Amino acid sequence: MKERGATKQEVIETVNSGERFPAKFDRIGFRRNFPYASVWRNREFATKQIEVFAVEEQGDRVVITVIVKYF
Repeated sequence: MKERGATKQEVIETVNSGERFPAKFDRIGFRRNFPYASVWRNREFATKQIEVFAVEEQGDRVVITVIVKYF
């Protein structure tokens, strides 16, 4: 997650209060925008969007992938 610019807390917030959408392979997607107003890889961005893909196993959500987009 660190290499992509997401923190553990942001991933938790995305799963708990982000937009939920269906994903391929019976997975669940979650998406949330965070104010960023900072520099990532020598470019300045105002918003950071985090997408989390997870599966439900025995009542718990297991995170499979985290994608971070800047704009």
